[in-house]
Amino acid sequence: MGRILAIDYGKRRTGLAVTDMLRITANPLLTIETAQLLPWLADYTRREQVDTIVIGYPRQMNGEDSETVPAIRACEQQIRSQLPDIPVVEFDERFTSVLAHQAMIAGGMSKKQRRDKAQVDKLAACIILESYLESLQ
Repeated sequence: MGRILAIDYGKRRTGLAVTDMLRITANPLLTIETAQLLPWLADYTRREQVDTIVIGYPRQMNGEDSETVPAIRACEQQIRSQLPDIPVVEFDERFTSVLAHQAMIAGGMSKKQRRDKAQVDKLAACIILESYLESLQ
């Protein structure tokens, strides 16, 4: 059984999270520049067994796609063509940034640490992954 990798796509930065090999826990991995996402994915999937990639899809409150969905769809297509053997799953990511900020506050992070967008992005990816894992149960 391989890992599940989650992507919180952003136009400039992308947060990543991954499960352990048993798919029990979701862990924030890192935040990278979005321009480096595809080469990073190719390298990571060569080194680690990844069975599924979950990509967050931001929806508006009325259920319609947000303005970043076209960029996410383009990225998703590139991932599918570059890694055709790994299924890519779309997962609703509404409120993940808000939940990430709340988790940072609850975890005692300072205001300065909470302003670090890289921390928010990888934590948002972790929340997407945790939600996805819960949906499988």
